[in-house]
Amino acid sequence: MPLPPVLTKNAYAYEELRRRILTGDIEQGSILSQSKLAREIGVSTTPLREALRRLAAEGMVELKSHSDARVAALTAEEAKDLYVLRENLDPLAAGLAAESRMPTDVAAIEAALKQLTPLHDAADLAAMTAHRDFHRTIYTASHNPLLIGILEGLWDKADRYRQVGLQGQQATEKDRIRVEAEHIKIAEAVIAGDPARARAAMHQHVMGSLGRRAIAVLSGD
Repeated sequence: MPLPPVLTKNAYAYEELRRRILTGDIEQGSILSQSKLAREIGVSTTPLREALRRLAAEGMVELKSHSDARVAALTAEEAKDLYVLRENLDPLAAGLAAESRMPTDVAAIEAALKQLTPLHDAADLAAMTAHRDFHRTIYTASHNPLLIGILEGLWDKADRYRQVGLQGQQATEKDRIRVEAEHIKIAEAVIAGDPARARAAMHQHVMGSLGRRAIAVLSGD
C-alpha cells in the first residue's frame, strides 16, 4: 500500500487549520492569533499566513490585520444564497456532463461512486472528501472550465454549512438510503448520456442536501 504524500509546510498548515474550522475545534467568529496558531500547529508564521490567505479566498476566514484573523460567521442568508446557486448550477453541470462525458469521465464517476460512504458524522472528513470527489467527477465531465471553477468555489464555501446540517439534524437510515440512491441515479443518467434525467436527478439531490438542511438549522426552523 503506497504511503500518503508528504505535505509541504504550507499545505499542512492549510489542511490542519481547515480541519479545525470544519470540525468546530475552532468556532465561528473566533479570533485567530497567527503567532499562537503557528506554535500549536508546529509551523512558522509564513506558512500559516499562506494558509489563512487560502482560507480567506474560500470565505472561511476574514483577515483583519497583519497578525490576526477571524473565522467567518455562518448565516442563514448566506446558506440560502449558496443553496439557490447550487440548485441551478449543479443540474446544469450534470446535464452538460451527460452530453459531454468521455470514457475517462465514466471511469472516474464509477470509481468515485464506489468510494462513497454515508455522511453521518461532522468529524468524518474522509466521507466528506469522498462526497466532494464524486460531485467533482460530474463537474469535470461537463468539460466547461468556467462552470467547474464556479462550482469548486461554491463547494469550498458550502463545506461549513454541510457541517451545520450534519450537526444540527441527525440523518436517519431512510435519509442515508435516499442519498445513496440519488448518487446512483445521477451517475447512471450521466453515463447513459441522458441530459434531462441527469438534470432532474441532480436537482432532486440538491433539494435534499445538507446545505438546505443548514438553512433550517440556522433559521431556527
